[in-house]
Amino acid sequence: MAEIIKMPRLSDTMTDGVVAKWHKKIGDVIQEGDLLADIETDKATMEFESFQEGVLLYIGVQENETAQVDAILAIVGQKGEDVDALLQPKTTNNDTQETIKNTPIEEPIDTIKVKEEQKPAEQLVSSRIKISPLAKKIATGKNIDMTTIKGSGDGGRIIKRDLDNLSKDSNLYSNHSDSLEGKKVAISQIRKTIANRLSESKFSAPHFYLNIEVKMDALINSRKELNEKNDIKISFNDIVVKAVSMAIKKHPVINSSWIDPHIQFHQNINIGVAVSVENGLLVPVIKNADIKSLSAISNETNLFVQKAKDNKLQPADWEGNTFTISNLGMFGIDDFTAIINSPDSCILAVGAIKVRPVVESGQIVSANIMRLTLSCDHRVVDGVTGAQFLNTLKNMLESPLMMFC
Repeated sequence: MAEIIKMPRLSDTMTDGVVAKWHKKIGDVIQEGDLLADIETDKATMEFESFQEGVLLYIGVQENETAQVDAILAIVGQKGEDVDALLQPKTTNNDTQETIKNTPIEEPIDTIKVKEEQKPAEQLVSSRIKISPLAKKIATGKNIDMTTIKGSGDGGRIIKRDLDNLSKDSNLYSNHSDSLEGKKVAISQIRKTIANRLSESKFSAPHFYLNIEVKMDALINSRKELNEKNDIKISFNDIVVKAVSMAIKKHPVINSSWIDPHIQFHQNINIGVAVSVENGLLVPVIKNADIKSLSAISNETNLFVQKAKDNKLQPADWEGNTFTISNLGMFGIDDFTAIINSPDSCILAVGAIKVRPVVESGQIVSANIMRLTLSCDHRVVDGVTGAQFLNTLKNMLESPLMMFC
């Protein structure tokens, strides 16, 4: 008997998903555990395996198409089995919804099955725009201005391929800014989530910012000696993660969240590390960072970075953060302010290590200086608390042995 496969909820905040890629086509035999599709969620693009067995009879969500959680993703059953009954919408007599919402292939407009009262798809957009039903649904779901797209189909008709080509040109981080002039690009699920969460954080949490400079010469020498004697290479960011976790132990208010009408103090110290990917920013979490060695933190961070680049991060990788670090030092940024990553009460922005003049014993000398900026939620963390935490962190970085005391 045919079974419906629904759009899965792959994260706790996911409301809809985009099929980034189908790994099976209609007519293929599906075994339990087979990789069915890549689903783009609000957090990452994840592999979706089938829990059913049979022949793939119907695909309800095409590649690059958006669908809500629990929408019909596909139907699996016996070869030749009729799936029409499963596709009948449960609606009232007054509902003018299409009986078949999705088509498994891109068909000419005059072959699409629609109710008698429905107008052709072109007329639903504009009398001057020709677009296939599938392309229209993709464009509408991704808020793409169809008047800016040149169709490559018959008579200039916009088809799915045109939207695919648009998507390929939609790298928001491209250095070739001239190639994006005048274009409107689809917003990824990750980018939507970044926009929503950071807007909520910025406009609901009263931010204030604290800056401090750290002399890094002793740490540079310690790291050099450590890496000469260790197979695992430790980065400055690994050391910052460890130092932050140890400083938090001395200032537990930093490790808390505003959950109206109370403040939640967290038992574990879980450090989120911001990682840039093509479509936005991901924040995998180093859990219990205070009890992990530098080597363990380095291994875990490198694994997360690779998984993020390969779209292999799982929900467990990004859940549970209690503090976040954002490091732009490797890009030559001296200092910056970061928006708090909810539900944290603080985020640390880490700048580049640069040689600067400092005064020591009345003499001007050069030193390696790193600037740190702590963004705090004033509902939870007061100025004095944030300042004390930053000074503890500064002392640990300037005298590395202190983080192990």
